[in-house]
Amino acid sequence: MAEPGFEITRESGHTIVRLSGNWTLTHLNSAPTLNSIDGPCLVDGSNLAGLDTSGAHRLMSMLRQSGARLENVQTRAMSPSVLQVWTLVADHQRLTEGVKSEKPQGLLYQIGLGAVEALQHLFGVTAFIGRVFTEWLSLFRKPAAFRIKEFTAQLEVVFVYAIPITIAMIFLLGVVFAYLLGVQAQKFGANIFVVDGVSAAVLREISPVIVAILVAGRSGAAITAQLGTMKVNEEIDALSVLGLSPYVVLVLPRILALLLAMPLLVFLGDIAGLLGGMLIAKSQLGIEFSQFWDRLDSVLKMQTLLLGLLKAPVFAVFIGLIACRMGLSVSRDARSVGVNTTSTVVQSIVAVIVLNAIFAVVFADVPI
Repeated sequence: MAEPGFEITRESGHTIVRLSGNWTLTHLNSAPTLNSIDGPCLVDGSNLAGLDTSGAHRLMSMLRQSGARLENVQTRAMSPSVLQVWTLVADHQRLTEGVKSEKPQGLLYQIGLGAVEALQHLFGVTAFIGRVFTEWLSLFRKPAAFRIKEFTAQLEVVFVYAIPITIAMIFLLGVVFAYLLGVQAQKFGANIFVVDGVSAAVLREISPVIVAILVAGRSGAAITAQLGTMKVNEEIDALSVLGLSPYVVLVLPRILALLLAMPLLVFLGDIAGLLGGMLIAKSQLGIEFSQFWDRLDSVLKMQTLLLGLLKAPVFAVFIGLIACRMGLSVSRDARSVGVNTTSTVVQSIVAVIVLNAIFAVVFADVPI
């Protein structure tokens, strides 16, 4: 098999590159180099024994490095199969020939770009909330339009299937918190005050926040992935063509399911956390179960329980709005589904933490 080679000549103001041998992957190691080329270039394939995509890439890279531009390169005497390979690679090379890497922008540009994106995001969120509220009001005029089957199906997924992980997580956190608090309480002989600390921490902070984070990572991500996949598959467009509102059929049942499920999950988490604390109080501090419940009955204030339960529907609404909006804003490609699903989890967790901080400031005067 002939090794790849070429011969450079000049004809009528053109640089002629007359190819020879096999310009294929197995012979490219012995391919010669090409010097600089002035003016238009003509590639002659009359003596060419073979050409594949690797050889075509090598030749075009050599031509570009020598100063030739692909739009000024012409071909002649190439067989149809060789010409097809050359054209395929040339089309790909032309797409990238004029692409230049973007120069890094300055700090002021980055700040401005971030501000514009934040405003666009704010406008999008506002428009989405307005649309959801409008569709919700329309249900009062046409209650039959509400999809009760979709609501119950979502409630099963969001609430029933989340019970085991919720109880397990809050129970373990109650165990950990009671253990750490018990270690400190033993130093001062104040074992019984572990009940005060565990009840206040679990009911007011740990249970609502952890349950919200679990729901955001589990149900919020699932909602975004479901709606995003439906948009990619044009199922949402099909609903619109049928005269159905995607907000009534898909969004509102999911938000209402979260709104109902979150307080119930938080309440179950409260019970699990107290049981975990009671177990540690018995094993580590010698506090009997009856003593634990008697102390809990005397120190636990109803507003502590209600404040934790009050956080749940607020967290649920924000998680539902974020998840549904990110699902409906997916582009028609699989990558966008993954990006928006990740964004849902991040935005939801940040929203939960910020809202919890606002609750802490607003209800700072509420006794524990």
